Amino acid sequence: MKRTKLGIALLFLTAIVFAQSLTQTVKGQIRDEQSGSPIIGATVMIVGMDPPMGAITDVEGFYKIEKVPIGRQTIGISYLGYESITIPDILVGAGKEVVMNAKLIESLQQLEEVVVTAGNEEVGQPRNELATVSAISLGMDEISRFPATFNDPARAALTYAGVQTGGDDLLNEIVIRGNSPKGILWRLEGVEIPNPNHFTSIGSSAGGISMLSNNMLANSDFFTGAFPAQYGNATSGIFDLQLRQGNFENHEHAIQAGLLGIAAASEGPISKSGRSSYLINYRYSTLALLTELGLDILGEQEDIAFQDLSYKVRIPTKKFGSFSIWGLGGRNTYRFLPNESNGEWENDTEEQNTGIAGVTNVYYLSDDSYFETIISGSINQLINNYDSLDVRLLENSDFSENQVRISTYYNHKFSARHTLRVGTIFSRLGYNLSNTYWDRSERRYITPLDEDDHAGFYQAFGNWQFRLNEKLTINTGAHFSHFALNGRNYIEPRLGFKWDRGNHIISGGVGVHSRMETIALYTARQYNEDGSFVQNNKDLGFTQAFHSALGYEKMIKPKLRFKAEVYYQHLFNVPVWPNDTTSDFSLLTFSTLNTFDGYTPDELANDGTGKNYGLELTLEKFLSKGFYMLTTASIYKSKYTGSDGIERSTQFDGGYIYNFLTGKEFKVGKSGNNTISINGKFIFAGGKRQAPINVSRSINEGTTVFDYSRNYELKLDGYFRMDFGISYRKNRRKTTSVISLDIQNLTQRSNEFFRFYSVSQRRFISDSQVSFFPNLSYRIEF
Repeated sequence: MKRTKLGIALLFLTAIVFAQSLTQTVKGQIRDEQSGSPIIGATVMIVGMDPPMGAITDVEGFYKIEKVPIGRQTIGISYLGYESITIPDILVGAGKEVVMNAKLIESLQQLEEVVVTAGNEEVGQPRNELATVSAISLGMDEISRFPATFNDPARAALTYAGVQTGGDDLLNEIVIRGNSPKGILWRLEGVEIPNPNHFTSIGSSAGGISMLSNNMLANSDFFTGAFPAQYGNATSGIFDLQLRQGNFENHEHAIQAGLLGIAAASEGPISKSGRSSYLINYRYSTLALLTELGLDILGEQEDIAFQDLSYKVRIPTKKFGSFSIWGLGGRNTYRFLPNESNGEWENDTEEQNTGIAGVTNVYYLSDDSYFETIISGSINQLINNYDSLDVRLLENSDFSENQVRISTYYNHKFSARHTLRVGTIFSRLGYNLSNTYWDRSERRYITPLDEDDHAGFYQAFGNWQFRLNEKLTINTGAHFSHFALNGRNYIEPRLGFKWDRGNHIISGGVGVHSRMETIALYTARQYNEDGSFVQNNKDLGFTQAFHSALGYEKMIKPKLRFKAEVYYQHLFNVPVWPNDTTSDFSLLTFSTLNTFDGYTPDELANDGTGKNYGLELTLEKFLSKGFYMLTTASIYKSKYTGSDGIERSTQFDGGYIYNFLTGKEFKVGKSGNNTISINGKFIFAGGKRQAPINVSRSINEGTTVFDYSRNYELKLDGYFRMDFGISYRKNRRKTTSVISLDIQNLTQRSNEFFRFYSVSQRRFISDSQVSFFPNLSYRIEF
């Protein structure tokens, strides 16, 4: 009996020791920020370990630290002659090795090593070293931690200052500083790509669900204004996304299943000796699962499905540099099923197919200079059929756009003070666009769009970075664009600076930017009575914008940062209705600054203007001891002028945005290896705007009549949303599992989307946004 008790006790003690000994490997590569060359002999330490735990980078800048205890760890990186940094609260789990790459800035005082302080923490700093203001880094840890982001970069961006929802919570559409969502640029692996979202529309920058999975993404940059010279074709904001590299030493896998579907990811070495690797993710989802649970998110008559695939293969070579082969593909379908018993007789089916693939080569000429060349191709097809129960086709559209791009830039670091980057982008924009609809009044089919051709879009940029001293960095440059379809040219100067005084940072930027409209707008046809047609907008110019921003940051105390930015944007050459062709106020007050997507065959003119200005405040408590907090407040105005010359509020002039986000991680279990994470977010924002309703005319005419002479004077009810997330992470030997629940709009508040007048009920009625959206998921890494 005593032996039995002793054996049980030994087994119990062994289980405790085993549970407490869960460890993982932390590894990565350290490079020079300006030249990109690997740093040999840098010291990488796990901060706070006794005895010390760390590694020295090899001849290729790689390091590897084994047996790091799981949990939150802080990494310190230093090298003689460079400014040291710390990367705090890295999540180390048992199921997956941590790959943490970093860049160091060469000190202007060559033999000194800067002491690691709270001000040197790499938290939220953009990856692009040319960014000085209005830019943040979207970390994948944050995206997965923030509630109701559903691992979507655009939904995660709603947490930050100056960003609000575009007006429909079913979509990831965002408004940045009062700008139309159409002005957002999406980039992947350093090159422009089509809208990477499911359930989108022509000309839109958003959709229902992102095609990109957080299984694939590395930390990426998000810009809200005053972009560096490297970026073109954007007036609102930029998502500059990067795919991470697969593990080049060990095979790792992840499976995730939830109410939105199932996903699987795999990564590992192709050849261990050459550090080549692969990374792939596939996802299939259907929102019908929610309906089966009795959650009527989209209605019983809607059938929805989507799937996507993304991958990256990295192959380094000794003679020809490093190659990356990457891609993204997505397909989704939507169908509205009519209920004939209710008198419904119209089918609506939509299909979207997207494919993106590219090859990237980084070739070093020397330790101080390299070329990066990207060859990419993409296709995006949107098909829509609208018919009367398969009897008569009411409308059919097939919008297919394909792009081939060759992008290359040369980067040279002359010294610790001077770095030059120059590049070109050649784009062949192919399109096969058709749209036919049944005109009930004329009882015939009309085809406003039937084009199959291509156009060239050529860009060039140059950027010079000058570090006047250890504290002051200046970026100057220019971006050039040429649109071959109509021969328009755009020269856009840029300037940015950052003055780092240790505990205080003052930054700023100014520049001119431009944005192309959808190709369909330039090629759409307007038919004459004799059957001939004209393309009214073939010579239409780009919308242009002058951005200016001034920022201030202060570390109030370690882990607590205050940030303020003030900005002014002047938009010009905005497409509006020609002022001598109509007296209709709905047209006189039209501006593309108030649109989300679409096109028109009607003639537009670059006579409109707009302006956005505001103040943004951020107080952020970085994650430490399991707790974090982020609160932002934005006060802004967004104005525009149509062809009637009267300045009005834009549709997006809500006036204010307030966000509050907080969360806490609790260690649980006898070993403390497992965690429960609770996160909450509140959003308060001014409502969108629309034209007031003329009640007397609505009653007389039997339908809602809007007073467009006072367009956008009516401000809808304020927007409020509370999101909630809870997760449980369990670490076992070689595996990590996570079960999580995210709820969008926990209180089920009905936020107003649109207002109209019911003549029969003699009252105003509002359409509301989606009231409640949950996602329960389980994930295992091994």
